[in-house]
Amino acid sequence: MHRNTWNYGVRSAVGTGEGRTVGTSVTVIVPTFNERENVAELVARTAVALAGYDAEILFVDDSTDSTAAEVERVAADAPLPVRVIHRTDNTGGLGGAVAVGLEAAASDLCIVMDGDLQHPPELLPALVRRHDEGDADVVAASRYIGGGDMSGLGTAVRFGVSRSATWLTRAMFPIRLARSTDPMTGFFLVDRSRLDLSALRPQGFKILLEILARTDLRIAEVPMEFGERRHGTSKASLRQGATFVAHLARLRFGKMSLFAMIGVIGAVANLGIMWLLTLAGVPYIWAAIIGAEVTIIGNFILQERFVFADMRTDARGLGGRFAASFTFNNVEAALRIPVMALMVETWHISSVLATGLSLIVAFFARFLFHSLVVYAPKRRVKADGTTGEPKPDTATVRIIRAIDAEAMKPGEL
Repeated sequence: MHRNTWNYGVRSAVGTGEGRTVGTSVTVIVPTFNERENVAELVARTAVALAGYDAEILFVDDSTDSTAAEVERVAADAPLPVRVIHRTDNTGGLGGAVAVGLEAAASDLCIVMDGDLQHPPELLPALVRRHDEGDADVVAASRYIGGGDMSGLGTAVRFGVSRSATWLTRAMFPIRLARSTDPMTGFFLVDRSRLDLSALRPQGFKILLEILARTDLRIAEVPMEFGERRHGTSKASLRQGATFVAHLARLRFGKMSLFAMIGVIGAVANLGIMWLLTLAGVPYIWAAIIGAEVTIIGNFILQERFVFADMRTDARGLGGRFAASFTFNNVEAALRIPVMALMVETWHISSVLATGLSLIVAFFARFLFHSLVVYAPKRRVKADGTTGEPKPDTATVRIIRAIDAEAMKPGEL
């Protein structure tokens, strides 16, 4: 399925590794931006880790410093082939660099890792061994499964942002990411022969999310201890965060937009019910309560039919779904009003702005809760009494996947 369609401007390559064959079995793709100080150590540790493999390292460099020159210098004496592609047009950011690397790799078995040494090269053989088991097209290094660690993120703020982004992403792709605990990881192995590169539209850092969202590739995971950055500075920024949010919306706007549309319909219906009841002489407070409860029930019915229909088969029973949804929405509504009042009193903002902000937060909270809790897949109980993974396939899921594949065709985002 691999098709060469990328056009990212002028590219230059330097081939190295005398005495080694070009047709390698593993290509390690390293996108870099001003990582000169990390190149030598990364190459040395990677060479040791993959000493038993026919491997190459391919740097795809967007740097404004001398990183590319440093790669050339290190490559001259490296014990394995090392190449560099320096892009003059860094379209697509890190994700675009990875896509260029996938196109240029000498092997179909490609491993993507960052150039800052926070991804330990010593984990490379584990990724290959897990792929060799034959039941996965993608093997991701996860910070969130047993044995994994993310202390290398440093601050509590970065930890919170990373965790929140992961939860939001999994909520927006509950089927395709059902077996991925860390879809935001930048350290993963992928079988290029299973990819259609022309279907990818990478933006920013999260190329694995792009791959998993647009394909039905089988994924497995190995635990990773995310290391601390030793040289250089983090490339994460508010701009990158905005790029991620925008790209995430493009990838999965369909399900969330339906959820939002039903919310708007519910709000209009709520106002209409209140208006009719007050005209009939019902006190305002009672009219508001009745309107809210009827709207919550109506929204649940519409969400069952139009938003989460693909997830009902493997989720808890109808009664359990309704009870969870009804309870959460009532609790959220009871909390939102005093929080809104507190915002007005402490931040000294208008009540309209406070209402708008609270509704935006409430929208995402409702969507996350319904995706991750109300419609969470049930765990199957094995013969030995332990719980296993959710059912991998159902007729409903196959239909939804077919529809999803049509929705994800290039040019429709």
